[in-house]
Amino acid sequence: MVQVYCKNTKESKRFPEGTSLLQMLEEFDCHRPYPIVSAKVNNVSQGLKFKVYQNKDIEFIDVRESSGMRVYCRSLYFLVYKAAVDVFPGCRLYIEHPLSHGYFCHLRKADDSPITEADVELLKAKMTELVEKDMPFHRYDVQTDRAIKEFRKAGFMDKVKLLETSGEAYTDYYTLGDTTDYFYGKLVPSTGYLKVWGLKAYHDGFVLQVPSHEDPSRVAPFVDQPRTFEMFMEALRWNIIMGLSTVGDVNEAILAGHASELIQIAEALQEKKIVKIAEEVDRRNRCENPLKLVLITGPSSSGKTTFCKRLSIQLKACGLKPVSLSTDDYFVNRADTPKFPDGSYDFDNFETVDHALMDRDIMSLIGGEEVDVPEYNFVTGMREYNGKKLKLEEGSILLIEGIHALNPQLTADIPESAKFKIFINTLTGTLLDDHNMIPTSDNRLLRRIVRDYNKGAFTARESISNWQNVLDAEQKWIYPFQESADVMFNSAYLIEFAVLKNHAEPILRSVPQNCPEYAESHRLLKFIHYFTPVPDKEIPATSLLREFIGG
Repeated sequence: MVQVYCKNTKESKRFPEGTSLLQMLEEFDCHRPYPIVSAKVNNVSQGLKFKVYQNKDIEFIDVRESSGMRVYCRSLYFLVYKAAVDVFPGCRLYIEHPLSHGYFCHLRKADDSPITEADVELLKAKMTELVEKDMPFHRYDVQTDRAIKEFRKAGFMDKVKLLETSGEAYTDYYTLGDTTDYFYGKLVPSTGYLKVWGLKAYHDGFVLQVPSHEDPSRVAPFVDQPRTFEMFMEALRWNIIMGLSTVGDVNEAILAGHASELIQIAEALQEKKIVKIAEEVDRRNRCENPLKLVLITGPSSSGKTTFCKRLSIQLKACGLKPVSLSTDDYFVNRADTPKFPDGSYDFDNFETVDHALMDRDIMSLIGGEEVDVPEYNFVTGMREYNGKKLKLEEGSILLIEGIHALNPQLTADIPESAKFKIFINTLTGTLLDDHNMIPTSDNRLLRRIVRDYNKGAFTARESISNWQNVLDAEQKWIYPFQESADVMFNSAYLIEFAVLKNHAEPILRSVPQNCPEYAESHRLLKFIHYFTPVPDKEIPATSLLREFIGG
């Protein structure tokens, strides 16, 4: 017998060895408003079919929690793939990137004919049928060589390359009926769990809609994001041209000795984009109604600070005189900072910025006045005036950088025609394989963990603990304004995870197993294990990556 402590009910029960979590769930009176889809076992995410052979602590999870939502979405990926191969034999499905609270997918049919709305309706009907059948997902743990042989026979070279470069002795894969697939995380027990989803025809593919985080009983609403979509497509097109669509492709290129070339290409692509942005700002500045402001924003760890510096250099090359101002320096004093219900500080709230003062200073600068500007002391939590003065001269242009820069309330007194708005995001174009996309937030979380640790600001545990608050704030205060940008800049780096791996692994291993944050550190460690590491010695000092890895 084994003893299992359930964190949800705060009680212990004894079970025979080999009892599954699904069987235990029936014994624990674990009430949750939404269906339970997975569990954490000793703070490691597991599927409900996981069998227990030793004493454990368990916590049952529904789709409101990020780990539960990942399990649900992965299972949906397999469901839509199963439906696709049943309806369109010989097709290839690509789950490419997140879009509007869902995931954009491209279906290439055997005859290469374009996907139509009628095709999407056929997929929906087949998915509904599979859900109603409540078909089980079966998991198999086999030697990696055997898995590679199976996927090679099926023509899944994306999975073959990934597994060949992973270095793992054993690999698990899943089947649904007669269809086989690979996922780097757990799935729900059966298709009957997948009752909330939608499909929407979009461009040359479709969007797989998933449950809303706020109310998982309904599908998250679709909001068209044409600029975001085009930025993803730009990254994907370039990766296809380079032959680097998946992590297996990138790993093979690194192992073949091309890491230095990939770094140079990544830097050149970003610099080329920055030059184009600077030239457009210069053009707009020479118009009859010249620009007054360049506003730069983006979510946490997207690289706003370094981007602003590199843009300033290119603006100087155009003959302009950039003057920078950060919204961070206009933070209210710590005592006046908004708080969450639990009493912790809500640093991402718009009211964290003294926007009335900032608006006055901006108007004064544009009016030609010299302004005493504050500097925020993050140690004391106080706004200070240390003699820093700014004035816009002939040929000067004001750059404002910060997470709230595109919020119209911040520059309400300035005409829209006088603003040039830039939104920076980290949109990873490379896939793990055709059915396993890389969450864009994982990229930024790893950056943040490494940067915070190296600066001595936060431990990995603290960075992980606060991450969900950061994501929630971004959805409220930052992302609503991204489609209003004049231009979007993708700060994702072609071989970023390969470079971050050496920095992130020892930091993530410092998270104790007996804390809730261990689940996320364990997941991230498993994720970056797929990447062949690259030393950072060839990353230029001016690289955007240096903002996070140092040097």
